[in-house]
Amino acid sequence: MPSRVPVILDVDTGIDDALAILYAVASDALGEVELRAVTCVSGNVDARQVAENTLALLELVARPDVEVALGREVPLVRPIETTPDTHGGRGIGHAVLPAAATKLSSRHAVDLLLDEARRMPGEITLVTLGPLTNLAVTALREPDLPRLLRRWVLMGGAYRTPGNTTPLSEWNIHCDPEAARICFAAWGQAIERDPTIQRPLALGLDVTEGAPFTPEHMVALARRAGSEPDESLAAPDGERERSVAGNPVVRFVADALRYYMEFHQRYDGFYGAFIHDPLAVAAALDPSLVSTQAVTVDVELRGELTAGATIADWRRLWHRTPNTDVAVTADGTAFLDRFI
Repeated sequence: MPSRVPVILDVDTGIDDALAILYAVASDALGEVELRAVTCVSGNVDARQVAENTLALLELVARPDVEVALGREVPLVRPIETTPDTHGGRGIGHAVLPAAATKLSSRHAVDLLLDEARRMPGEITLVTLGPLTNLAVTALREPDLPRLLRRWVLMGGAYRTPGNTTPLSEWNIHCDPEAARICFAAWGQAIERDPTIQRPLALGLDVTEGAPFTPEHMVALARRAGSEPDESLAAPDGERERSVAGNPVVRFVADALRYYMEFHQRYDGFYGAFIHDPLAVAAALDPSLVSTQAVTVDVELRGELTAGATIADWRRLWHRTPNTDVAVTADGTAFLDRFI
């Protein structure tokens, strides 16, 4: 049996980040990965709330042993932005978690990333699910980071599709475009020096919005968990916001996702949810879930209408060595089956 892949998640928990953490914990329980740590960055909510959510969620699933480290609390240059409209005031929708008894790591997220990458060179897969602030600071401190990691997988960007924050920008890149540019440039420069370094795998809105999670999926998940009663996420009638599922994890997922679905109903015209981040974790564990194209990616910083846009050189007009494998298709059905 192959050895488990060591994984570190960098998150801004966040409804879909929470689902991604659950996916990683379940994959760890199945012997597919070793979830070594989770690092926290501001994005969907501020970094300290991210850390609270992450610690409490890990306690819910009996994994308080996973190290959780607080990272940088503000973007590199721009003012902090959060998105309570999308994720709720505490970042987990209608869900409520008891305060965690587990304490944060004594290590800063950047120190943790550097320590672990240096201790296990070429072994760790880093999956970033929020703004790239922590990774940018780490790459600036250690230019050899792309070689020290096994691979960097990110949920971020909109490459051949509209953005979800501005017409051209996706949320994670929008929040700290300077950090994103530093990261893509760091890998590009490293690959120029050493072509054996693996390109990052980027899952943007192009693929993550192709696998919407529906109320029917929620019922299937509850049944798979043996939860009674089955948890329907049909559009609420205004009388109930909290799940009555017997299984506490199912209850958390249902309460969190109901808020997400209400958001998408208001703004996107459908009652369901794009669960972006778990797909990135799934693809990190099994890249065959996506097909990719190797391109050079850069990030626009100054455009009046285009700041935060991920620019992919599909025709290689820049004549630069590709620095990213951008996912262009994904097997959404297989992913949702695995998620459930």
